[in-house]
Amino acid sequence: MVIVHTVSELLGVRLKRVLDAAALVLPPEQFQHYRRIVLDEFGRRGLLKDLERDLRNRDRHGQG
Repeated sequence: MVIVHTVSELLGVRLKRVLDAAALVLPPEQFQHYRRIVLDEFGRRGLLKDLERDLRNRDRHGQG
């Protein structure tokens, strides 16, 4: 799905900036936990997964 790929690329740039900022202020152990949570929520296990599912459902039901 082209839209998911596009969103993933745009999101990746912003996530990198957020994670870089967090790395500056969090101790390494806390940063690793924070990084895992952020990537889970906005990556393939979270937002992108939800987006793919929503787009598949729209395609199936002719909404798109």
